[in-house]
Amino acid sequence: MEETENHVEISCGDENFTARKLIVCGGLQADRLARMAGLAIDFHIVPFRGEYYQLPREKSGIVKHLIYPAPDPSLPFLGIHLTRMIDGSVTVGPNAVIGFAREGYPKLSFSLRDTLDFVGFPGFWKLMYEYRKHAAHELVVSFSKIAYVRECQKYCPSLSIDDLRPYRAGIRAQVVNSQGEAVHDFLFKQTDRMLHVCNAPSPAATSAIPIGSMIAARCLGTA
Repeated sequence: MEETENHVEISCGDENFTARKLIVCGGLQADRLARMAGLAIDFHIVPFRGEYYQLPREKSGIVKHLIYPAPDPSLPFLGIHLTRMIDGSVTVGPNAVIGFAREGYPKLSFSLRDTLDFVGFPGFWKLMYEYRKHAAHELVVSFSKIAYVRECQKYCPSLSIDDLRPYRAGIRAQVVNSQGEAVHDFLFKQTDRMLHVCNAPSPAATSAIPIGSMIAARCLGTA
């Protein structure tokens, strides 16, 4: 990316694009894209894998609504919960365990580049020290199906280990600043012609039309 007085130039492989304004929603690559654009940033993206299970079809009627844990303000993540999907199926999860690859959706995925990126960042170690007990617990839940189902049973005691069927994982692009704080709100970095959405706090927020309108207004200078 290169910004001039009148436009922004973007190179993608063999293709070049020119735009008057550029909005970058980079997700898991947000920090790298901001640096490519020449922005000074004091944060890193730390990937957290959210592992889910799905209940068998015969258990789809076990809940009628979403069941969420009460938020714990001392923890950076919400915790395992039950979600009734639009097709009537029910998922349980996610946990939140360190991901060793930004795009590593299969379990045990590993990228040396991605791992070195956050282990070399002091803010990551400050965060891990602050939440060391919770991080250890999440690791146990990740590798022990028994521990996972116990978390589910807090909200649905009738569930058993046999009810947990495989389901795809997600990866949260968690912004961690140099003070070791997990950023929970939107984080923007802006120049005259670029707006980088460096942190979006929820998948629901990324699909909210009013938030999209607010981002467009910020980019156009009308907010």
